[in-house]
Amino acid sequence: MLDDTSFCFCEATVTARGTLYLVVGPSGAGKDSLISAAAQHRADLWVAPRMITREPVDNEHIEISAEEFNDLKRQGHFLLNWDAHGLRYGISRDLLDKLEAGQSIIVNGSRSIVQEAREDLAPVKIIHVVAPVDQLTRRLRERGREDEYEIENRIGRSARLAPRGPDVITVDNSGTLEEGVTAFLAALE
Repeated sequence: MLDDTSFCFCEATVTARGTLYLVVGPSGAGKDSLISAAAQHRADLWVAPRMITREPVDNEHIEISAEEFNDLKRQGHFLLNWDAHGLRYGISRDLLDKLEAGQSIIVNGSRSIVQEAREDLAPVKIIHVVAPVDQLTRRLRERGREDEYEIENRIGRSARLAPRGPDVITVDNSGTLEEGVTAFLAALE
């Protein structure tokens, strides 16, 4: 004979996985500016630090040597990694724990890793930041990190790699920073 204590209907608390917001777009589109501004408006979002084989500019990333990058990649340290413009970029695997715990994360990434992110890290929203070619060119010249040849290569690459799909939201960042931030925050909703 069973009594009332034989069965336990326990409620399990299930935390929904956080959303990965993968911010992509051409060099000079203003991705870092929009991400920084959005982080000030949305304290619930975690901005993922990037490791890059380049000296940091305005603390935008963690500097790492090519040798260190290779060692970390071999050890499986990166959740996402890619090569672009002669540099190597990586996002720490530690961020997976944050996603699993329900934390949403913004990653300034590459259009080349969109499919990998979709397959491995769902739910993912792709925010494709764009601006007209003349603005991209001007912004790249103003930041002064690339020569004219590198600028041409970056601009030429931008037209070929536009992401497609129902999870892609395009943000036009050709107006004022305030207009871009407003559009970017709307894309995060």
